[in-house]
Amino acid sequence: QVQLVESGGGLVQAGGSLRLSCAASASGRTFNNYNMGWFRQAPGKEREFVAGINWTGGSTAYKDSVKGRFTISRDNAKKTVYLQMNSLKPEDTAVYYCAADGSGSRYPRGRSTGYDYWGQGTQVTVSS
Repeated sequence: QVQLVESGGGLVQAGGSLRLSCAASASGRTFNNYNMGWFRQAPGKEREFVAGINWTGGSTAYKDSVKGRFTISRDNAKKTVYLQMNSLKPEDTAVYYCAADGSGSRYPRGRSTGYDYWGQGTQVTVSS
């Protein structure tokens, strides 16, 4: 069982930056057994993959529209995964969720169905 708590969301002007954090508590398996992902959902739209990182931190994946602007990272000692978001755009406005994948896959998965545990989400609003 993994509990995930996101933080760091807020209101920012276009071109600004935010860093999201996702703190994990895991019973049984340790945090560094899980691949982690960030997803987002805007009003009226489906939840979409934003970024993922494997359990070692050695493999990452990004949605095309955030490549070069967002960076996912993890600190296994702190049981925390981060999403650094730079050059934010109004279209980045959404609720952002972190998720944990306990499959042991070598690479992070880009589909929400591949993740077992989800946080409650944190709102990111980018004004133009």
